[in-house]
Amino acid sequence: MTSRGTASRFLRSVLQNGVGRYVCQLKRVSLVFSKDGPSSLGTREFIEEGVVDFAKQNPGIVVYVSPQSRTTPKIVAEYLNGSVKEEAVTSKSAQEIAQLVRKLASQSGLEVIRIRKPFHSDSPSIQGQWHPFTNRPPSLGLLHPQDGQAGPPASKTAPQ
Repeated sequence: MTSRGTASRFLRSVLQNGVGRYVCQLKRVSLVFSKDGPSSLGTREFIEEGVVDFAKQNPGIVVYVSPQSRTTPKIVAEYLNGSVKEEAVTSKSAQEIAQLVRKLASQSGLEVIRIRKPFHSDSPSIQGQWHPFTNRPPSLGLLHPQDGQAGPPASKTAPQ
């Protein structure tokens, strides 16, 4: 937590993902629904129409379908880092559920929080971050915004 009261962290890769081949972070999706509940209608339609296509497109994700009587329909997503997300899908259409499952498959399982800096290194340089004036010789002097020319620093003399 920061002084602002919101959680933040440095930008980092999950398990060095992207360094070699891409590894989907979602390992298991469970579709929990009621066989006869009206709020589970969209979930049942998604299971009949779209769950097989999703499973074929994502062979690394295990999809469980568990009908339970008198339960609120929900999607439970389990990630490689151990985090579990539950999303209620009460009275949602099959297209909305398909979109939600695709969104869960593209996430890493980490909380969405504010990033402190857009860059971070595991082995930071002792020289500091590069900028356009890093290797500028000091003998050239400072840039003067009036003329855009580099020159020796102007000496201040008192008017006489």
